[in-house]
Amino acid sequence: MMSATGAILVVDDDPAICVVVGEALRRQGHKVKTASSIKERGALLESFAPDVLITDVMLPDGDGLDGVAEILERSPDLSVIVLSAQNTLNTAIRATEKGAFEYLPKPFDLNELARAVGDALGAGKAHDSDGADMGLPHDGLPLVGRSPAMQEVYRTIARVLSNDLSILVLGESGTGKELVAEAIHSLGQRRTKPFIAINMAAIPRELIEAELFGYEKGAFTGAHARTAGKFEQAQGGTLFLDEIGDMPMEAQTRLLRVLQSGEVTTVGGSKPVRVNVRIIAATNKDLPTLIDENRFRQDLYYRLNVVPISLPALRERREDVIMLARHFLDRAALEGLPRKALSDDAAQLLMAYHWPGNVRELQNLMQRLAVLSRENVIAADMLRNSLPLDTVPADYAAPADQLGQAVREWAKRQLGVGLGQPNRALHDDLLALVEPILLQETLASVDGNQIRAAGLLGINRNTLRKKLTDYGLDPLQLRVAD
Repeated sequence: MMSATGAILVVDDDPAICVVVGEALRRQGHKVKTASSIKERGALLESFAPDVLITDVMLPDGDGLDGVAEILERSPDLSVIVLSAQNTLNTAIRATEKGAFEYLPKPFDLNELARAVGDALGAGKAHDSDGADMGLPHDGLPLVGRSPAMQEVYRTIARVLSNDLSILVLGESGTGKELVAEAIHSLGQRRTKPFIAINMAAIPRELIEAELFGYEKGAFTGAHARTAGKFEQAQGGTLFLDEIGDMPMEAQTRLLRVLQSGEVTTVGGSKPVRVNVRIIAATNKDLPTLIDENRFRQDLYYRLNVVPISLPALRERREDVIMLARHFLDRAALEGLPRKALSDDAAQLLMAYHWPGNVRELQNLMQRLAVLSRENVIAADMLRNSLPLDTVPADYAAPADQLGQAVREWAKRQLGVGLGQPNRALHDDLLALVEPILLQETLASVDGNQIRAAGLLGINRNTLRKKLTDYGLDPLQLRVAD
């Protein structure tokens, strides 16, 4: 069955993106027009009447998200797809608040964009006020990282803020599962109500029901007064059930009953109390395996796992390690600890480590170094003294060191065979070897934007264009990830 086709407006200040995306969509039968600014976008929206608007956030004359809510108010059948190199949770949430149908971080996959366009055309839904800007507090968000794995987490979080669906956060210990729950609560509709967390693994089995549901005076030895449980304490807000896989079966049965009825009965009590809470559960265990072993209720699993969010281990998003490390050093300085910076070799060593304790281990390490390091710049030697020795290669060399050694060996070989050739031009030979690689990687890192690439390289755009021509490099092939 052929997918629906329609009119598409692509707005991006990078001509290469407009060309690549435009041609890809035209090949699928869509009618496509492009614009490079908010002003051009406004004019084409009046004359072109697209079915789907694809817009970048950073545009020459302003923020591409500004005005999106008003555009959708005028054209409720229009679907908006947001592209952005600002790959943060803040951007994903802003896009969702403005009413965007989809948010795709750069560099994006052309096939994924094409699927999003098809979904937008097939949805046939009118936008309503749910997508309007809710004035949420975006500053100080606890989640940090721009890796593809974290982008998927951000997109899922943005989609669940306007509803009360139950969420199951999955991930190894230390990956930040409670941070996800806090972000969903503090950015969602229940943010003015309590956020209550309870760790099932930290409570004795015989006390879990009393902690969750409360107890009456005299219900057991030491129960001197009626005490509200976590459900009542979280009334109107969010209840975070951490390490749900450690919950005893008998408590699981009562929890399921509460989730089904919306009522809790205290231990020793008989009168049910109506509760209204959003449930976010988390675990580092494989719940389907526990179900097979009769250690977890399948019906409770289905009740909790309405929207799963899988948090990647830190070793699966190494590109975020340095950003996180610097974030924790900055936060330590704000808390009154000495301000520290990372040397390049220390940063590379952090990326080489496998982080069994995930983000929590990295945070603890940065706080410790902020206190113990006598120097303002943390060097690799200090890291070696702080990380388990058996996990850090003794002969580890940072990429910069490896590159320098490679150049040294290359130069020795060339000089060894070329001493009798005074006009050999070794400098030009070396540039021809490494400069094309540098140009390719730089352009790929900024999604093919030649102005930004030239800025990173420290050269002007005309020089960059000449070098691309000299090396036979096509900038259109260096921009969108396949």
